[in-house]
Amino acid sequence: MNNAFDVLMERGFIEQTTHEAEIKEMFAKEKVTFYIGFDPTADSLTAGHFVTIMAMAHMQRAGHRPIALIGGGTTMIGDPSGKADMRKMMTFEQINANAEKFKGQLSKLIDFTDGNAIMVNNADWLLNLNYIEFLREVGVHFSVNRMLSAECYKSRYEKGLTFLEFNYMIMQSFDFLELNKKYNCTLQLGGNDQWSNILGGVELIRRKESKPAFGMTFKLLTTSEGVKMGKTVSGAVWLDPEKTTPYEFYQYWRNIEDVKVQECLSLLTFLPMDEVRRLGALEGAEINKAKEVLAYEVTKIVHGEEEAKKAETASKALFTGGAMAGSVPTSEIGKNVFENGIDIISLMDKAGLITSRSEARRLIQQGGVAVNDVKVESVDATITLADFKEDGTLLIKKGKKVYHQVKFI
Repeated sequence: MNNAFDVLMERGFIEQTTHEAEIKEMFAKEKVTFYIGFDPTADSLTAGHFVTIMAMAHMQRAGHRPIALIGGGTTMIGDPSGKADMRKMMTFEQINANAEKFKGQLSKLIDFTDGNAIMVNNADWLLNLNYIEFLREVGVHFSVNRMLSAECYKSRYEKGLTFLEFNYMIMQSFDFLELNKKYNCTLQLGGNDQWSNILGGVELIRRKESKPAFGMTFKLLTTSEGVKMGKTVSGAVWLDPEKTTPYEFYQYWRNIEDVKVQECLSLLTFLPMDEVRRLGALEGAEINKAKEVLAYEVTKIVHGEEEAKKAETASKALFTGGAMAGSVPTSEIGKNVFENGIDIISLMDKAGLITSRSEARRLIQQGGVAVNDVKVESVDATITLADFKEDGTLLIKKGKKVYHQVKFI
């Protein structure tokens, strides 16, 4: 089997490891059972989860066995890592519903057939813990001073850290211990913001069980300014096609910064690294070819080849003056609305393109709105049936990257 460590290192995934030489040797000698946790705090995974999912897929391709741990129990507490405030408390029903969505999405990206991967929910062992027994058996192995020095807690000192959240590290560490006992899981993986939590689990197993355990973290995908990628003006980039359409998903990757293209090709696709480097070296207008490859490959992995082709065709059609019905986000509005005319700001509001009328006025005044490739010059511009094309559609462009089709019915 390929050494998964070498694959992940070459592609730029690895940020930190607990025992690098031992991990690399372990990958070369045996089939490793490892786990990554996903707390179902929303009803869909996001682009932010995608780096760790791709790492999981590379590991599986190299012959190792993933465990996808759904955090039905830990979500009841909330991970303070990277958060300025305490997470919103969620009901058990909300968490369970979200967990089911996660299961479906992960099953499209990881092969769970014939025991090739395992999916479990930590609610199965966390929700029925005996608190006193847990403190005596697990809590005794954790130093409060050490925990308080962890980055995930230090960043919360000024605003306050609840005792509820303070338990999160111990809970996650206990997950690793349980998975080690049940499935001989010896390695925990996660984003680099999980380093402190992962260390807790590694040390718990080594102290309590006197067995080897390892941890490894991956790069967080960020913009050139250091802001986490996977966010748009309208919110997160979701893996659920009902929340972020395949076309919108494709467009997000098609429009990333030039300097991030090679990194995203390496982390988010299965393209050979020679091809990644060739595409990443393109300059000027040529880099757009690399962006198209990136957008297509990522959309194909998440939504399938058919949706990727539709999104690619729709995107290219926009740049050549047309639009593909059914692929570009579309709003259907009654024909009568346009018989007497509707002002452009109200139309953008109906189409869900703005959060406020003042936002639309500002965009129009700055030349940032176009209808059928014609710049809207006035905030008082009116859209009538005469503005529609023969197929009964018109195309609104907001800023440089957002396209929306309106169709009368």
